[in-house]
Amino acid sequence: MYAVIETGGKQYKVSEGDIIFVEKLPVNDGDSYTFDKVLALSGANGFVAGNPIVEGCKVTANVVKNGKGKKLYIFRYKAKKNQKKKMGHRQPYTKLQIMSIQG
Repeated sequence: MYAVIETGGKQYKVSEGDIIFVEKLPVNDGDSYTFDKVLALSGANGFVAGNPIVEGCKVTANVVKNGKGKKLYIFRYKAKKNQKKKMGHRQPYTKLQIMSIQG
């Protein structure tokens, strides 16, 4: 059984027991989080696609941790002007473990 959920403007295909990294959510470590935006569901009864979401379906996940990703470096410069700037960015994320899919 799997489901397609939407969070943070992205879509994720998840099954029970999966561990996923999503855009930072306003939750603490150890909390439970429920996704109501289930776009598709596949199980013993077949495949159901939502229009745009599947009614009465939800996915429950436990928050493993909140953290920051690997540092990415951006380098800007202007040729022949002696202008250069090096910047870094670390994207915040929430690590989730999918506990159940109810559909």
